[in-house]
Amino acid sequence: MEAVYAESSAVLAWLLGETRGDEVARALAEADAVVVSDLTVVECERVLIRAWSLGLATEGAMADQRADLVRTATHWIRLRLDEEVVERARRPFPVEPVRTLDAVHLASALVARAAAPGLRLLTLDQRIRENAERLGFEVLP
Repeated sequence: MEAVYAESSAVLAWLLGETRGDEVARALAEADAVVVSDLTVVECERVLIRAWSLGLATEGAMADQRADLVRTATHWIRLRLDEEVVERARRPFPVEPVRTLDAVHLASALVARAAAPGLRLLTLDQRIRENAERLGFEVLP
C-alpha cells in the first residue's frame, strides 16, 4: 500500500490553488491511503477563516474551499493528538529549532509510519522536509 502523510502546508497549497498545488493534488490522488493529523484539518480551516476575516477571500470562496476540504478529508485517515504523539512532539528532532505545530506533524507522521511502513511525507515546509528526510521519510513532492 502506498500511503502518504499530508502536512498542512501541502494541503493548503492544493486547497488554495497555490504554487505546487497541482503536484500536491497528484500525490494525494495517487496515494492508496492519505493520513493526516487532526491538526491538519484545524490548520486548514483556520487559514480559510483568517483569509475571509481579513477580506482576502469572500464568504462564498471560503465556503467552497471548506466544502472541498470536507469532501476530500472524509476519505482520509485522521490521527488524533493522543499521548504517543504528544510525547514524541516534546522531544528533540534532528534539525532544531522546530515550531510546536510542526513538531506535532512530525510526531504524527512517525506514529503513522509505525503502523504503515513506507509511509511518505507530503509537505512544502522546508523545516519539516529537512527533518523528515533525516528521520528516513521519502518526502513529496
